[in-house]
Amino acid sequence: MIAVYLLLLLSAAGILFFGLMGHKEDIGKLNTRINAVSLVITIGLAITVFEQGTILSSGKAFLIDSFNVYLIVLTAFVGFTTSLFSAPYMAHEKEIGKLTDRRLKLYYSMYQGFMLAMYLVLTTNNMGIMWVSMEGATLATVLLVSLYRTPESIEAAWKYFILCGVGIAQALFGTILLYYAASQIGDSENALLWTVLHEHATQLNPDILEIAFVFLLIGYGTKIGLVPLHNWLPDAHSEGPTPMSAVLSGLLLNDALYAVVRNKMLVDGATQSHIAGYLMMGFGLTSFLVAALFLHRQKDIKRLFSYSSIEHMGLMTFAFGIGAPLATFAALLHMTVHSLVKSAIFVTVGYASQLAGTQKMSGIRGLIKTQPKVGWGLLIGTVAIAGFPPFGVFTSEFLVLLATMHNYPWLTPLLLLGIGIAFAGLFRHIQPMVFGEKPEGQSAIKANLIPVMVHLGLALWLGLAIPGFLSDWFSQATLLISGSSL
Repeated sequence: MIAVYLLLLLSAAGILFFGLMGHKEDIGKLNTRINAVSLVITIGLAITVFEQGTILSSGKAFLIDSFNVYLIVLTAFVGFTTSLFSAPYMAHEKEIGKLTDRRLKLYYSMYQGFMLAMYLVLTTNNMGIMWVSMEGATLATVLLVSLYRTPESIEAAWKYFILCGVGIAQALFGTILLYYAASQIGDSENALLWTVLHEHATQLNPDILEIAFVFLLIGYGTKIGLVPLHNWLPDAHSEGPTPMSAVLSGLLLNDALYAVVRNKMLVDGATQSHIAGYLMMGFGLTSFLVAALFLHRQKDIKRLFSYSSIEHMGLMTFAFGIGAPLATFAALLHMTVHSLVKSAIFVTVGYASQLAGTQKMSGIRGLIKTQPKVGWGLLIGTVAIAGFPPFGVFTSEFLVLLATMHNYPWLTPLLLLGIGIAFAGLFRHIQPMVFGEKPEGQSAIKANLIPVMVHLGLALWLGLAIPGFLSDWFSQATLLISGSSL
C-alpha cells in the first residue's frame, strides 16, 4: 500500500507547491512531471494487483481490487496526457491576457487538488471518505470553472456548486442510511467500510438499502450528469478552461459512476432483486436519448461535446444497470474508450477555439485548411466517439446492444434510435467546422497533438484487439460486480 500513500502525498504536495509557485515560467512542465510520476506509481500498483490479487491496507482504509485498479491507472494516464496539453494551452491563455499569475497558480494547484480527490475516491475503502472525496472534487472543479472570472464563468460555477451541492447532499443522506443499516448488524465502528458491507450484504435491511440507493443514485447521478440532473455540465464545460473539460469528462464522470456501481453491488446483495438495476437502466436510457436530441440544438463546440458526454454516461449507466456479465464487461470497456476519446476531442477543441478565437461553431471553419493536424484530430475523434468501426467505442456499444437484445430485446430499437440521432447531431456540426471555407486572417497556432494521437491510437487498438491483461482485468471486475463470469 506504499504506492497508494505516495500517490496521494504527491498530489497533496503539488497543491501546496503550485499554490505558492504556480505562476513561475515552465511550471506546466513540472505539473506534467508530477503526473508522469503518478502514472508510473499507478502502473506499479496495477502490476502488484494483477500478480497478487485484491490488496487491503493494514488499517482497512484503502482497497485496491480488479474493479478500481484499472480506473486508477486510467485516471493517472488521462491526467498526465492532459497536462501535456495543459502546459502550452495555459501559457497561451496567459500571453493573451486571459489569466493573471494569481489565477495560474490557482489553476495548477486545483489541477492537483482535482487529481488528489479522484485518487481518493477510487482507493478508499470507506464509503464516507468516498463521499468526502467527491465533495472535494466538486470544490476543486468550482474554482476551475470560475477561473476566467467572466460573468458567464461565475454563473456556471455557481450553477455547478448549487446543483452538485444539492446532489451530493442527497448522496450524504444515502450514505447515512447505509451506515444505519450496517450498524444494525453490530459492527458500528467499521460500518462504512465497503469490504465489511459487501461481506455482510445479505444481512443488511433490504428496505433501508433500497431507500438509500435512491438517494445515492440521485446524488452521485448529479455528478455523472444523468438527466434531469445534468444542467450544470454543459455550462461547466463551456466556461472553464479546456484542459479542465478534458479531465472532467474523462475522469470525474467515471468516478461518480464508480461510486454508484459500488453501492449497487451492496443493494443487489441485500435485496436479492434487480431494483437498483432497473433504476439505473431508467435514468441511463433517459439520459442517453435526451442528450442525443440536445446535440442538434448546440451552438458552442464545448457544449456540443458535453452533451455527448451525457449521452455516453447514460449508456454506461444503462449497461451497468442491466447487470448481465456481457453488459458489465461492455460498460467497463466503454468507460475506458470514452475517457480516451473524449479527452482527446477536448484537446483538439481547445486548439480549434484558440485558432478561431471563439467557441461558437459558426466561427470555427476550415480547420483542415488552416491547421490540418487539428482538423483531422477533431474529425477522427468525432468519428471514434460516434461509434464508427474499428474504434473501441463501436466495440463497446455493439456489446451493449448484444446484451440488451439478449436481456431486454424490446429496448434495442431505442438504443439504435439514440445512436442514430447522436451520429446525425455530431456530424451536422462537425462537417462545416472541418471542411468549411477558411476565414480570412486565420493562421496556425502552436499545438501539441501527441496526446490526441496516443489516445485515438489506443482507442483504435482496443477496437481491433483488447490486450490479454486488460481483458483479464475486465473479466475479473465483471465477476466482482455481477457475481458471474462471462
